[in-house]
Amino acid sequence: MGDSSVVPKLGNMKAFIGIVAGAGASYGIYKLVTGEVIKRNKKSATREHPANPANQQIEVTLQPGTLLAKLSGLDVVRNRGVGCRNVPDDIDSKSPETLKPEHIKMLLSCLQKSSNETDRCQVLTTLGNAAAFTVNQDVVRELGGLPVIASFLSDPVANVRIQTLNALNNLSMNIKNQDVLKIHVPQILELIETSPVNSDLQLAALRLLTNLSAADVCQHLLRDSITLLLSLLVVSSKALQIQALKVLVNLSSNPDMMDDIVQAQTAPAVLQRLLAFAGNLKAWTPSSQVAAELRSRQDCLYRVLLDPSSQLHGRLVQLLSHPDQEIRANVAHVLS
Repeated sequence: MGDSSVVPKLGNMKAFIGIVAGAGASYGIYKLVTGEVIKRNKKSATREHPANPANQQIEVTLQPGTLLAKLSGLDVVRNRGVGCRNVPDDIDSKSPETLKPEHIKMLLSCLQKSSNETDRCQVLTTLGNAAAFTVNQDVVRELGGLPVIASFLSDPVANVRIQTLNALNNLSMNIKNQDVLKIHVPQILELIETSPVNSDLQLAALRLLTNLSAADVCQHLLRDSITLLLSLLVVSSKALQIQALKVLVNLSSNPDMMDDIVQAQTAPAVLQRLLAFAGNLKAWTPSSQVAAELRSRQDCLYRVLLDPSSQLHGRLVQLLSHPDQEIRANVAHVLS
C-alpha cells in the first residue's frame, strides 16, 4: 500500500486517522411533492457537505476566478474521530495538507477492504478533510480514487452515504474532478428524490449538487431536475430551501439552461408564494428620494420587480389565464 519506508511501521490504525481527521474541510456550495417521478436519462451519466461539526478552522486562500471562488463559501473544519484498524500510526502528527500520495493510497485501499461501517465512515471523513487542499484533490483523482469513493454512494448504510457525499463535495471543488464525477449526477439526484425530506442525506446530496452546478461541466445533466428543485422550495426546511436555491441560481447563470428553467413544471404553491412575495413588495411605497436612488442601481430587486421599467408586469399578464383561481387573484393584486 505504501513505500518500503512506511510499511514496516504499520501498526495500530487508530493514530493514523488522527493525522488527517485532526483537521479538515467542509464547504457548503431536495422529496418531490408533485406526485410525479421525474424522468431523466441515466445513460448520459450514472449515479456541500460539511464534515462533522467541528472545533477549529484552517485558513484557505481563494484565488479569484477559480472554481473555489465561484462557490458560496469554504468552511474548513477540524474533525476528530476514531481510528481505522488497517491504517498505520507513524504519521499521526501530520495535517491533511502534508499528506503524501502513498498515505492517500493507503486510505483508499483501506476503504475498499473495510467491512466495518464505522471504519468506512472514518476513512471517508479523513479523505474528505484531506480534499480541502487542491494538491490532495489532484492526488485522489490521479490515483483513481474518485470512482472508488463514489462507489459508496450506494452503500446500504446511510451514514456511509452521507460521508461519501461530504468527501465528494470537497473533491468536486476542482474542474478536472468534476469532469470525472459528472457520471454520478443521476445517482445524486436519485438520492435527493428518494431520501426522507429534510434528512442529513438529502442535505449532503444537495450540497454536492451545489458544487457540481457551479461550473458548466455538469449543468446540462440537471435539465430534467428543475421541477424537483422547485418542489423542494415548498416542502423542505430552510436549510434545504437555501441549498436548492443555490443550485437554481447556478443553473440560471448559464444562458443555455434558461429554456429548461422557464418551461419547468412547478407546483402551484411555489408560484403562489412568489406572487405573494411580489405583492407584498409592491404594497410598499418608497419616498421619491429613495425610489430615485433605487432606480440608479442596475441590479437591485426594486428595478427588477417594482420599477415602472420592469418587464415583470408584461410577463405577469399571461398568468391571468392560469387555471388556478388563487394564482389569478395574486396576479391581479400584483398588477393593480
